[in-house]
Amino acid sequence: MYKFHNKNTIHFKSLTLLIQDMRRSMAFYVDILGFQIMTQDAHQLVLTADGKNPLLILNEDRNALPIEITQGLYHFALLLPNRSSLAMVIKQLADKHYPISGASNHGVSEAIYLDDPDGNGIEIYRDLDESLWPKENGKMTMFTKSLDIPAIMKELPLNQTYQIDSNMILGHLHFHVSNLKDAENFFCKAIGFNPVLNYMKSALFISSKGYHHHLGLNIWNGNAPLNQIKQVGLKSYVLFIPKDEYPQFLRRLTEHRIPLITEGETKYIHDLLNQKMILEVG
Repeated sequence: MYKFHNKNTIHFKSLTLLIQDMRRSMAFYVDILGFQIMTQDAHQLVLTADGKNPLLILNEDRNALPIEITQGLYHFALLLPNRSSLAMVIKQLADKHYPISGASNHGVSEAIYLDDPDGNGIEIYRDLDESLWPKENGKMTMFTKSLDIPAIMKELPLNQTYQIDSNMILGHLHFHVSNLKDAENFFCKAIGFNPVLNYMKSALFISSKGYHHHLGLNIWNGNAPLNQIKQVGLKSYVLFIPKDEYPQFLRRLTEHRIPLITEGETKYIHDLLNQKMILEVG
């Protein structure tokens, strides 16, 4: 279904957030957005859209430090397959009186923005057909214009009770970093993404196989401190690597002196923001 999120592309599959209050987060992620619960215990909630694959893992720490201006997560982006699914989410948020912080047409996608109850940034979007992506000097570009919400809502399914689209996936991540060159060296030269667009010398968008971006990087928080281990925010994420690209990936890790850590069945590295990047090889 997704050309840029399959066994042939490097992409993100799931993530783990540290939160302060499980009940409050369940009211948002389950009761409003409609995620299904895969597993649950006293301090962890594993959420899924399709009933089979984990998408979000929420770890509760009632003593966690609140979000502040740091490096780390700017937002995680949930990708929907079509406009009607996006319309359903917009209506659901309106019906539940949950605020959004933005709504944009980026030329490559249509997106809404909001924060979860802990302040973690979320984008929910759908991609436009690749043939419609704007170009500048022969290269793909992006822009930010107001989202035409009335046009989207015309595609709202009639007489359909809200439920999360089972084809929702993790479309991309977007991080605050302190230095774009260092971030490009790590995520492109070591990990294997390719630069797509440098935006106003303050943001870099990178991807695999020509997607508009699997990862956004920006310096908008300046030299803010790293998100702390015991602070609300992103703690780990799963990176999928195609099987035939894995040997080359390992060579790049060695060349860049990035240690690969193995714990049981899990292999991971730490990114330059001290976030755990868990590797899944297809």
